[in-house]
Amino acid sequence: MALTFAVSRAASPARRPGPRGSALRRHLTGWAFAGPATLLVVGLSLFPAAWAFIISRAKWNGIAPATMIGWRNYEQLAQDPDMMAAAGHTLLLTALFVPSSIVLGILLAVALNQRIRLIGFYRTCIFVPYVASAAATGILAGFVFNPQFGAVNEALRHLGIPGQQFLESPAQALYVVCLIALWGQVGFTTVVYLAALQDIPRELVEAATVDGAGKFRVFRHVTLPELRPVTVFTAVWQTITAMQLFDLIYTTTRGGPLNSTQTIVYYIYELAFQTQRLGYGAAAAYVLFAVTLLLTLVVIWYSRRRGAEVF
Repeated sequence: MALTFAVSRAASPARRPGPRGSALRRHLTGWAFAGPATLLVVGLSLFPAAWAFIISRAKWNGIAPATMIGWRNYEQLAQDPDMMAAAGHTLLLTALFVPSSIVLGILLAVALNQRIRLIGFYRTCIFVPYVASAAATGILAGFVFNPQFGAVNEALRHLGIPGQQFLESPAQALYVVCLIALWGQVGFTTVVYLAALQDIPRELVEAATVDGAGKFRVFRHVTLPELRPVTVFTAVWQTITAMQLFDLIYTTTRGGPLNSTQTIVYYIYELAFQTQRLGYGAAAAYVLFAVTLLLTLVVIWYSRRRGAEVF
């Protein structure tokens, strides 16, 4: 009888975990993989952001005990002429940089989407400046645009044009910084648009061509509408890039001359790490975050109203 029970037990199939046990095991397995990354994100992003918000409502130099002053830092920012000047420089840089990077990205992507010899080499040349460090780009640009021995002034002299001050001129420095930023960032928009161009269905282009549309009409009425979601994404990304530009400013002008290239991020750096006004600098950082978030939401809302779903 015991032998019969043992044989029947050995022959019976093994018990499988129920639906709840399987779901719990899947959840535990997923969190085992995602848990370390989640802790890293919380530790390096969310916690510093919350701590910075607490600091923004205090007067603190990083050494002495902090004094909570409520919203006084934010009220002072609204009356700070240096903050207003930095905001104006940032908005001007953004207004110049974002449309230019989008237009140049589209034009270069269309050119690089053609079947020509050495196309891989040309694509690499366009993308290399984006991969290079912004600090290295700024240092190199400092030599290229040097008023005394820079390559640009040397070329201008050969053309009979007087040399310019470029980064040492308050009237020219911000525009030169925008030009350098375009040289370093246009590779990103070009690659994004190049990938989008290759995803456009050939049937649309062929149908428009059969109907008698020329290249310009195909580009205007077929290509551009198909690129609208990518354009929204690129506009948001480049807006954030322009409003948070720091390393290029730091390696070229340090906010000068006469604070003509002092952006909001560089002004925050000066407040927090040079004048040790950490609370005031944190408040300025949160104002920048709010403005960036608002502009992003406006762009997304406008794109959805026009029918360009991307997020």
